[in-house]
Amino acid sequence: MYLTLEEEKIYDGEHGWAYQVSMKILVRLGYLSGASRLIPIESAHISGVSYKTLGDAPTDFLEALAKANGKTRAPSTLNPSGFDPNYVDEMKISPDFREKQMRILSLYEKMGVNLTLTCTPYYLREFGQGKHLAWAESSAVVYANSVLKAWTNREGSPSALAATLIGKTPNYGMHQAENRQANILVKVEPKLQNETEFGALGIHVGKLAKDKIPIFDGLPKNCSKEELKQLGAGLASSGMTPMFHYGGQGERKKLEKVSVESENLRNTIENLSTASEAPDLVFIGCPHCSLSELQSVAQAINGKKVRRGTKLWVCTSRYIKKNAKDSVAVIEKAGGSVLCDTCAIVTWTKNLGVGTIMTNSAKTAYYAPTFNEANVTLAPLKQCIAKACH
Repeated sequence: MYLTLEEEKIYDGEHGWAYQVSMKILVRLGYLSGASRLIPIESAHISGVSYKTLGDAPTDFLEALAKANGKTRAPSTLNPSGFDPNYVDEMKISPDFREKQMRILSLYEKMGVNLTLTCTPYYLREFGQGKHLAWAESSAVVYANSVLKAWTNREGSPSALAATLIGKTPNYGMHQAENRQANILVKVEPKLQNETEFGALGIHVGKLAKDKIPIFDGLPKNCSKEELKQLGAGLASSGMTPMFHYGGQGERKKLEKVSVESENLRNTIENLSTASEAPDLVFIGCPHCSLSELQSVAQAINGKKVRRGTKLWVCTSRYIKKNAKDSVAVIEKAGGSVLCDTCAIVTWTKNLGVGTIMTNSAKTAYYAPTFNEANVTLAPLKQCIAKACH
């Protein structure tokens, strides 16, 4: 793998330990992946933020980088943390967990990472087609490659952090046009009706495609970016595909072909729905809600009240919440909570006595039984709101 003279100096430690270890991470990754060189990135997005999923040893590594004066060389954003600081008491965050979470955030901030605390960095600013990124949130990776037409591999947290400290990433995988071609054709027979079916399609195809890149034939011509977001999040949850094609994009000849029937989607939703009792928590916003999605929640809940004994969480970024004051007011007047900086998956819902979660997100339904030790009901937004409210 070719390194410039300056990159060699970093590798040899002439710029300090933080940059040396970051360069070694990138060079090792590039060597194992067959990269020929490093390329500049426009943005990095770092996962591994919530103390619940990160733990102590990786936090110590962050502290070592910060103490060694590691500073970002590319704009960087950060995934959700373990709680919303405005809802600490409601979320029953212990002083110990609060302190450990704040330590993590302070270390990232010291290194110059923007504390966006959202899994949807693409709502914060525009990312142009063909721009090279180093993103670590799997659902954001699929969205960036597929919808934004940006170029990023599915990074791990260490490689995304290393990339922002160096300002570069190895040139392999999704950074090369020949690796972005579809190699499996998915014929979608039923007409998808809602965001939940898009997510279920993603879960079903992710298991079949694994790390292959699908092209979808049969998606509604007018499907929204929010529905495509749910499709990508489902694909990233059950498989390792970094992107998908849709519409008229991609070459279809001589591809492996699979068909998805209504029964496949129905079975996927039923298999993800493990709860038989009423939900303790109704959760909307995985991935974090867009402005349009918050408006849809507000429209669905307007004039209703959240049932006693049921929690309604709607998660989004601070940026979106700030620009959706009217929708937020409607949701909170009804008794719901519009949370920022976090999501149900990366916080301690079990401490709240939550044993059942209802959601419109196939990604949440896929992960909640393991991450939250909760049973799940997967259903479209309108059904979720109807169950949460009276």
